[in-house]
Amino acid sequence: MRADAVCVLGGGLWGRALASAAARAGSAVTLITSRSLPALEGVACTPEVGVAADHTLIVVAVPSAHVRDAATRLAPHLSGAHFLVHGVRGLVGDAQATVSDVLAEETPVKRLGALGGPVLAAELAEGEPSVMVVGSRFREVVDLVRERLGTETLRLYATRDLRGLEWASALTGCYAIAIGYALGAAAGPGLVAAFTTRVAHEAARVAYAAGGETATALGLGGLGDLLAASGQSTRPEILVGRALAAGASIADAARATGERVEAIPLLPRVAAWSARARVRAPILTALVGALSGEAPKEALIRALMSAPIVELSREEEARSGARAA
Repeated sequence: MRADAVCVLGGGLWGRALASAAARAGSAVTLITSRSLPALEGVACTPEVGVAADHTLIVVAVPSAHVRDAATRLAPHLSGAHFLVHGVRGLVGDAQATVSDVLAEETPVKRLGALGGPVLAAELAEGEPSVMVVGSRFREVVDLVRERLGTETLRLYATRDLRGLEWASALTGCYAIAIGYALGAAAGPGLVAAFTTRVAHEAARVAYAAGGETATALGLGGLGDLLAASGQSTRPEILVGRALAAGASIADAARATGERVEAIPLLPRVAAWSARARVRAPILTALVGALSGEAPKEALIRALMSAPIVELSREEEARSGARAA
């Protein structure tokens, strides 16, 4: 098993971007995919899952709906000596299991991690200056990911709050649709800024209820990602929101991106989870209503303008700080 070898599972745009980033860092990279792809410099492609056994670091980059299947296919080829990291912006099933939870359940790997933060797949693929966050409870996972992916143009920050990063990443995708709608509705800069701030605090409440830290949701993996999304005109979630504001159906808006948008099937599940957990999430609720056609799309703006501002209490903040410590 080679310490300088990186295996990426998933031949979509995100998987190819991660494979290219690892190759630029000097890693020996294998991309596991059944797709017929154009050649990627420094990347070997194969449909054989078993090659993962020869790579110390394996990065999972498949849609959340396929994570469990991918994990069960990987499991026979992995051991406790491997490092398993994912770059999936999603949660699994109605229980909203994190991807790392699924990987822990289905594989023998213990040293797990996740990638998130304000990065666009197209920019990462081209080697443009980018920032990511790697989350893991194991320092050796953070160090290896930095060594095998980090370059002068890719800066990797770290957090021990793996759960918080996974929830922040998933929620950012959901709320980015709302920001895209605000942009498409020609909201002024002040209103967009207010919307983004309110969205960030709502996401922090949801992530906190799920067991994450508020600092993570309000850091690079959450708020930073949201701020980047508002300026990334080609980001799929922003395109969906803009299309909705222009009157498109959710199906047409999704097709227009040319990509699978994890947030679309995730939104109603997260909203239902938040309701069961008794977390106030008026923007999330309004967004689900707008996507389903059960509520006018203008409800998103009303949710911002009319709902009272509710921040975390001092007691909640203290508990969150205690968790982080």
